[in-house]
Amino acid sequence: MAFALIVGLGATVPATADTPYPFRDPTLPVGKRVDDLLGRLTLDEKISLLHQYEPAIPRLGIQSFRTGTEALHGVAWLGKATVFPQAIGLASTWDPALMEQVGSAVGDEARGFQQQRPDGWGLNLWAPVVNLLRDPRWGRNEEGYSEDPELTGALSTAYGEGLTGGDPDHLKTAPTLKHYLAYNNEVDRATTSSDLRPRVEKEYDEAAFKPAIAADAATGVMTSYNLVNGRPATVNPDLDAVVRKWTGQDLLNVTDAFAPGNIVTPQQYYPTIAEGDAAALKAGVDSFTDNSADPGPTTSAINSALQQGLLKVSDIDKAASDILSVRVRLGEFDPGGGKYGSIDASVIDSPAHRQLARKAAAEGTVLLKKSVSLPLKTTQKNVAVVGPLADTLYTDWYSGTLPYAVTPAQGIAAKLKAPVATSEGVDRIALRDTITGKYVTAGTGDTGTPLQETANTPTTAAQFDAFDWGSGIVTLRSAANGKYVGYNWSNFVNDQTQPNGWYVQQQFKLEQQDDGTYLLKYAGYETAESWWSNPVYLGPTDANGTLGLVPKDQAAHYTKDVVRNGIDDAVTAVKGKDTAVVVIGSMPSINGREAHDRTDLSLAPSQEALVKAVHQANPKTIVIVENSYPTTLGAVQKEVPALLWTSHAGQETGNALADVLYGDVNPSGRLTQTWYRSDADLPSILDYDIIKSDRTYQYFQGTPLYPFGYGLSYTTFRYGTLKPVAGGYEVPVTNTGTRAGDEVVQLYTHQRTSRDKEPLKQLKAFQRVSLKPGETKTVRLKLTQQDLAHWDVTRSKWVVESGTYDVMAGASSADIRSRTTWQVHGETIPPRNLSRTTRAENFDDYSAVHLVDESKASGTAVGAAADGAWLKFADTQLGAGARTFTARVAGTATGTIEVRLGSPTGKLAGTVHTAATSSSYDYETVTADLSGAAKGRTDVYLVLSNGLRISTFTVR
Repeated sequence: MAFALIVGLGATVPATADTPYPFRDPTLPVGKRVDDLLGRLTLDEKISLLHQYEPAIPRLGIQSFRTGTEALHGVAWLGKATVFPQAIGLASTWDPALMEQVGSAVGDEARGFQQQRPDGWGLNLWAPVVNLLRDPRWGRNEEGYSEDPELTGALSTAYGEGLTGGDPDHLKTAPTLKHYLAYNNEVDRATTSSDLRPRVEKEYDEAAFKPAIAADAATGVMTSYNLVNGRPATVNPDLDAVVRKWTGQDLLNVTDAFAPGNIVTPQQYYPTIAEGDAAALKAGVDSFTDNSADPGPTTSAINSALQQGLLKVSDIDKAASDILSVRVRLGEFDPGGGKYGSIDASVIDSPAHRQLARKAAAEGTVLLKKSVSLPLKTTQKNVAVVGPLADTLYTDWYSGTLPYAVTPAQGIAAKLKAPVATSEGVDRIALRDTITGKYVTAGTGDTGTPLQETANTPTTAAQFDAFDWGSGIVTLRSAANGKYVGYNWSNFVNDQTQPNGWYVQQQFKLEQQDDGTYLLKYAGYETAESWWSNPVYLGPTDANGTLGLVPKDQAAHYTKDVVRNGIDDAVTAVKGKDTAVVVIGSMPSINGREAHDRTDLSLAPSQEALVKAVHQANPKTIVIVENSYPTTLGAVQKEVPALLWTSHAGQETGNALADVLYGDVNPSGRLTQTWYRSDADLPSILDYDIIKSDRTYQYFQGTPLYPFGYGLSYTTFRYGTLKPVAGGYEVPVTNTGTRAGDEVVQLYTHQRTSRDKEPLKQLKAFQRVSLKPGETKTVRLKLTQQDLAHWDVTRSKWVVESGTYDVMAGASSADIRSRTTWQVHGETIPPRNLSRTTRAENFDDYSAVHLVDESKASGTAVGAAADGAWLKFADTQLGAGARTFTARVAGTATGTIEVRLGSPTGKLAGTVHTAATSSSYDYETVTADLSGAAKGRTDVYLVLSNGLRISTFTVR
């Protein structure tokens, strides 16, 4: 046995060096190489490829392969690497060219680790996230791009092209789109079902995923945790039936972590892992992310499925082929590791990537409100930068490790070449047990010590900075060593540099009692888990006063001594200054993160109070909101003269903010979501029907705090006349101000009349344009007639209706500067013909129903959630008269379907009585005679009994 070095992939593995296998010949087509390699593998070796951790195959010189390196806004979890702004911040640039540059840099850095191959490394990257941000309360808002599919599709395609290198046959990395499909809630995410009526599915959710796949800017999708129309996304047949039809390339589809096991528990969809894995494989999953690094349960389940006849060897071959296609294109079997095999660690956090990170952070900053003081002057050096985020940078769950950190205060000081006054504006407190008289103390070393009640006086060891993050949650940072207090499953120790971890065990609540004392409550995320049974209050648990978890009736009652008032300290810092900059916002792991949705949209109360006090002390106040999502902002938006938003923008946050504040960069970021005024503007987070519930800027009827696409500049722009040209529209844009700047020109359409409910506005194209003072450029925006299509549920096809369409160009969805009309000669949707078999899911309106799985393998039916549930089938032509209603129904109880005309309570044309079936998947055909009233052109309603399922029907 000889040994060969696989150059560029960092491992020496045994190989038959003298055998010129065709799969190692880069001159051959990808398909021939895959077929050759597949033909050399044993069945066991093929099955071994189906788990996230694919083992080496030494006899062929093949090394191990792992799917799933996180690369959302930089390479994560592998060590220090360039940390770009959060995805929501990158998207706020509205700059596909920049997104591609960032993607390319991230792809280079992923390759940069290939010589060392640290744990967790691989070239199959799990990014970008293209789930639409339809609800700003979603815990993972920071990971997505926009509430709009056009913008999301354009930006994800650009980022993906950077990651892939732009050559689908020679991949720099293999990006995977997350998470397919309709995943926007963390509450009960593995057991809730996202109801997607066909129009929402086609026009909205699928529309975000298709562009990158169709452009070969992504090599597959990850299935989501949730169910879609009653079926776990892990076994969604659309993985093959829809997604793979968007491209001619082989796709590598993966499951989310532990999702295969969820099929058995808690989803209870299949009784065994073998049945669940078999169903997933047949639906279009290729790689199973389950049981961490242990492939045993997966390979055993696949083998069991083969033995039971649930799978064929051809099913294994198909999935293995998809995986090997990506591995071949990554250059794994090419001499020297292929096109990108020479990239080494020198690219990681390179000077060019630092500059790119700074540019991205600046370009993604959104000016929400401006005053004459902006941009600031560097000659005015007497500046204070205050607030809980003034002199720190936080990272999020999918962030890389910061190679360095430039905080807002540091960035402004560097810009001024002068020191700035700072204050975090948070209270420093001491907690004294009213029974023992002792203060809670922490350790002084870097590793801290378990908290104890030991001190008789509030010494430094007994002092904690209490950061208020809203919803009652505080974090406690020890003054003794600057570390945060967290729970380690045994004790409470001051040893964390920031709140972190899956359960974020640095969260507390100070609950004030009627007597003015406080109970200290532990609020780590695991306390919300169903398996948590421990008490959650703190109190001494031994003779040494060591704090532990105790029942509420045994909790210590503390006085909260304010050693230093945070607001007073900040006010002192800003008084008399030329400028006061207040940096407020969120801690990315708290009140909104994977597995935890936000409960409200507001700022933390103490932060709002801080801004008010600082502004009263210094009218020249500028507020920076640094967070990962839209915020209602309360009085802050009304009262302060200047307001900016940034995401948690990575290592260059401070420099980028200083560039914007002092005018080296003219702000050009634009909001990618609607910012609502109140939580009351939103329906349930579990309501996925944006059309019926009037969600997102497309359908929202109210007045937002800030509209989709909004963002100000230090200059002004004038739009000329919008005119049609070949392939789209053009509009001249002039910089009418005194500063160079970028405008983001946005093109929207509105269909004036339609058979169906249409968006109020819908983004169809956008373009950034850079203009010098007084300069005019003509901006061309692509728009074709096919871009006006919507999904016709009467015929299950895309349709462009004849009629008048408004075409609008502007600076946001609410700031239209130029408009015209387009007389479109398309088609007229004919009246419904219910004499043909009609799928019940293709209704026009509904009440009290859920979309459900017709069978476990495929299809969508409609299930009634209450007696009197109804479906509307509008504009139906019944002709001279329909005589019979026939339906395919299932249900475990007897019931009825009433056929009514005109309304849910309109004229009764007929009633069908249904018997109980053996299961919800056991359908039977039922019929009923219809009265003579069932004729002409009318709306037909089906009124259903609770628990009844209907898949198809006819009215003849």
